[in-house]
Amino acid sequence: MTSNNPIDAPLALFGGQPVIADPLPPVVTMGEDDIAAASDVIRSGVLSGYIGAPGEAFMGGPRVRAFEAQAAEYFGVRHAIAVNSWTSGLVAAVGAIGIEPGDEIITTPWTMAATATAILHWCGIPVFADIDRDTFNIDPASVERQIGPRTRAVIAVDIFGQSADMVALRDVCTRHGLKLLGDCAQAPGAKVFDRMAGSLCDIGGYSLNYHKHIHCGEGGVIVTDDERYARRLALIRNHAEAVVQGERPADLANMLGFNFRMGEIEAAIASVQLGKLAPRVAARQRAAAQLDAGLAGLPGLKTPRVAVGNTHAYYIYGLQLDVSALGLPRARLIEALKAEGVPGLVGSYQNLHLLPMFRHKVAYGTGGFPWASPYCERTIHYGPGQCPVAEQLHAQSFLGLALGQFAHGPEQIAQVIAAFHKVWGQLDRLRPAPGALATAAVPMAATATQAASAQRRPAGATA
Repeated sequence: MTSNNPIDAPLALFGGQPVIADPLPPVVTMGEDDIAAASDVIRSGVLSGYIGAPGEAFMGGPRVRAFEAQAAEYFGVRHAIAVNSWTSGLVAAVGAIGIEPGDEIITTPWTMAATATAILHWCGIPVFADIDRDTFNIDPASVERQIGPRTRAVIAVDIFGQSADMVALRDVCTRHGLKLLGDCAQAPGAKVFDRMAGSLCDIGGYSLNYHKHIHCGEGGVIVTDDERYARRLALIRNHAEAVVQGERPADLANMLGFNFRMGEIEAAIASVQLGKLAPRVAARQRAAAQLDAGLAGLPGLKTPRVAVGNTHAYYIYGLQLDVSALGLPRARLIEALKAEGVPGLVGSYQNLHLLPMFRHKVAYGTGGFPWASPYCERTIHYGPGQCPVAEQLHAQSFLGLALGQFAHGPEQIAQVIAAFHKVWGQLDRLRPAPGALATAAVPMAATATQAASAQRRPAGATA
């Protein structure tokens, strides 16, 4: 049961009754149709149709090929290539564009690590650009400032469910002769001027892992309109070196293939799930609209902005806090909201350029390869101060609601809104004693100083 406590009722943090007394139910993503599709595959006895050799089976079994055709039509592209994970898809995409060791690819720090490690996989150099404060996506102006002689591509990440500024990014890439890749893991079904997110890139794609909008356990699908890229993607997916018959270096480049193959059970489930994508995105959009209206006017809280021409798939409903105006650290607000039963709270997000692997430049072995090699033609710096917008959001002001972690119908969203109002109605009770907030900020500053010091240590040194 849900409490109808007025705003002035005691906060749950201090022993009061929580607004959401019982945990909100989870989102149900699997149905009888998914079970039937998986059962049909098992009864067929063919769980994978791939052979890593020339021939029709090189492209996979019938359900993989059917899902790829369905995905190509759904996302409005000429080619879709199914893979066993979106991480595999990113590795394949970077390889398919033909980068050389030491080539640089610019991306955002505000993403999952696989976006950048896919670059390192081919001995490329990740370069991080800052993000736009309103959309959390990569900032095209920052991208342009990071371009160097060895820059070959940009990987835009459609973080939280809406696309990056594809018009501006395409303009930057065209003027500098760069490829544009799209990591749309969190944005399947989002649109940019009536085009599907991911379809405006040279190569784009989506994640199908268990907590995404649609899923088959683990999986991904790559999309492109380019025939050559589609062929190279399919080769990298399935033991390319055993299949490529060409003799020219250009044909052989990056044709170190893998087993990135999606099985028939996963493909069958993914096909059913794809048919559910549109209503699921619409449900999240309705929940976001209700949150927008219900949270409007709360001081020091900024609701998400959807860029002109975009729609948003709301993998995460991203808020921003003005901690100075509130006089409260984010951790205290999260503590109070959690006590009121608010689920799916995300208190910060990744900043890849601050991770130890990048700060110490240790990837292959302990000698700093590929940074400390003849392939790397300029010094690339990682660490505090490189992406100030992303760093400030990560450290202080970002607050997200992961809508996929709980049922988000009108009744549930109303309860979440009521919990926010209850907490915001008693901010004075949550505020620390004068001077405490400034004191609490000292460890953060110290951490940044330590990180900067660590950046100056030689590769392989310990903190």
